[in-house]
Amino acid sequence: MATRLYDVVVDAADPVELGRFWSALLAQPITGESADEVDMTLCPGMGLVFVPVSDPKVVKNRLHLDLASTSAEHQAALVARARELGAEPVDLGQGSVPWVVLADPEGNEFCVLEPRDEYLGLGPVAAVVVDALDPRAQAAFWSRATGLPVTREHAEYASLRQESGCWVEFVRVDEAKTVKNRVHLDVVPPADGDLPTEVVRLEAQGAVRADVGQGAVSWVVLADPEGNEFCVLTPR
Repeated sequence: MATRLYDVVVDAADPVELGRFWSALLAQPITGESADEVDMTLCPGMGLVFVPVSDPKVVKNRLHLDLASTSAEHQAALVARARELGAEPVDLGQGSVPWVVLADPEGNEFCVLEPRDEYLGLGPVAAVVVDALDPRAQAAFWSRATGLPVTREHAEYASLRQESGCWVEFVRVDEAKTVKNRVHLDVVPPADGDLPTEVVRLEAQGAVRADVGQGAVSWVVLADPEGNEFCVLTPR
């Protein structure tokens, strides 16, 4: 069994309030709530976690969520629901596109997609989307890291497909990463694996150690080849 994607983790000034926004928008119950962490299901096999930070958001996030819709009416209803909950429209220079770009109450960008056949039946979240200077190379790294197949590949984008879960997609941008990501991924080794061995394997694939001020913790913080931090947790 390969290392698997486990959580999408979001830094938050107020994890409780932000978690409640996303719980209402995704119609997913909160499974754990404290001042230090708020948890819910993102899609089958993956969680969505909000943790407290004191640093403000200063740049566009390099990771964001794409929400799925099943019809034009459903897309409009999702946008309206998000606006009622406190989301605001965002202009990232996207121009005239069939999806809608919004930001949650703490400014984290997300997209409400028009209906797309490939996302039917996945639930509210279509994909976790990662900005990339080289989508093909990033998809290749994450495919090696997790064992997920690369199902679409193009100079402008590349996709990994999770069985019955949201996609992981890499979309080309011109801007390199400049600050610690406010949204990151957590991965876990297989149940019969161990943390040190998995860290060595990921480093051999191109990951590097990252210091984000984590101190003495039970997990290891790495960065992928484009500098996106991710945490390797102990086996579950």
